[in-house]
Amino acid sequence: MSVVGGLALIATAPSVAESNGVGTRPAMGWSSWSFIRHDPTAGDIEAQAAAMVSSGLSFVGYDYVNVDDFWYDCPGSQGPDVDSYGRWVANATQFPPGPNGENGIAAVASYVHSLGLKFGIYVTPGISKQAVSEHTPILGTRYTAAEIATTTSENNYDCGGMTGIDYSAPGAQDFINSWADEFASWGVDYVKLDGVGGSDIGDVEAWSAALKQTGRPIHLELSNSLDIGGAATWAGYSNGWRTGADIECYCGSDSYPLTDWSDVRSRFGQVAEWQPYGGPGGFNDYDSIEVGNGPADDGITDAEAQSQLSLWAMAASPLILGADLTNLDSAELGYLKNTAVIALDQDGIDAGRIVSHGNQQVFAKTERNGDVILGLFNNSGSASQTVTVSLAAAGIRGRATATNLWTGAAAGTLSGTYRVTLGAGAVQLLKLVPV
Repeated sequence: MSVVGGLALIATAPSVAESNGVGTRPAMGWSSWSFIRHDPTAGDIEAQAAAMVSSGLSFVGYDYVNVDDFWYDCPGSQGPDVDSYGRWVANATQFPPGPNGENGIAAVASYVHSLGLKFGIYVTPGISKQAVSEHTPILGTRYTAAEIATTTSENNYDCGGMTGIDYSAPGAQDFINSWADEFASWGVDYVKLDGVGGSDIGDVEAWSAALKQTGRPIHLELSNSLDIGGAATWAGYSNGWRTGADIECYCGSDSYPLTDWSDVRSRFGQVAEWQPYGGPGGFNDYDSIEVGNGPADDGITDAEAQSQLSLWAMAASPLILGADLTNLDSAELGYLKNTAVIALDQDGIDAGRIVSHGNQQVFAKTERNGDVILGLFNNSGSASQTVTVSLAAAGIRGRATATNLWTGAAAGTLSGTYRVTLGAGAVQLLKLVPV
């Protein structure tokens, strides 16, 4: 057991969870998609990694630096460019070879590792149509790409051109193994498998097995809008799964604003619905934390920023930042570094909803030591609201001393029914210790 910010952390994985040596706690870090989006470069990624350290974010637990889509070379409808074994190749303009001639992605990963951080990369199911048309060999076998390919198109958000894989065909798993081995050789610590749906279970199983056989602990994250009916499958083969669509609002002329309150607010229902399925080994992922660049650029107010962080922490969701880490707002950096809220997330316990009435939302969870955490939310975007909760519904039968986790201040001794008036989009996050 370890203790962070006063909350006990116990990593006991359920029997159905992925067992690849990572994912005992929700991942923390940063992803390129929200801010950089379509044009990641080696310089951009290295600058964000350096800022993660210099800002102090790495000190409180943020350690993954993840390159999302558009890192690979994609010339047209026949899919991503491939190497002699059918695997995607990095865009050499954006990710030029390193000083010793190493692959451009490997060079960035090496820099990230030199800072004490971890490196992540992005891929989609299937195999490039270029590999199929060129009959590229599958490394270590006598088979070719054309012999494992189906005629079913696979989703790729960059340029398309991906086709399905017949995993009953000889060489199919060998192909994914060779790709995973290459990622491991580059120093990859996290793989996001995007565009996953119910028809991609074979790809999920193959990537899970392939990453394990590399011998390198590699986190596997699935995206996006996963079917809740397949929750047991996602938990059995991965360390996290996106429960909904992108949280970015795509409502500006560039990356800003990163999101808006309606997109954040849509997660309250998802957190309640998915609560039974997250836990050590694999966690419900509600998408990026869009906090850090100030209200105008984030697209949400400071109160709403605290609410997003609070809801994600109550749900033990990954905390993957989307903001520009080189241009952080000082107040919001303080939110991101609040160790009590981080510890609440890292306990690995998924909160249940006990109040859902209009704009009143209350979630509760009980820590291993018996403390009860209450998250009281006014998810109205425009008006104050008095939020009311019976402490008995949260498991407090008598009295409890309360501490506000955002301010660290004592909040008195509570019993019976508790009420608090919150401004639009605001939250109160309380730790209750039974007397």
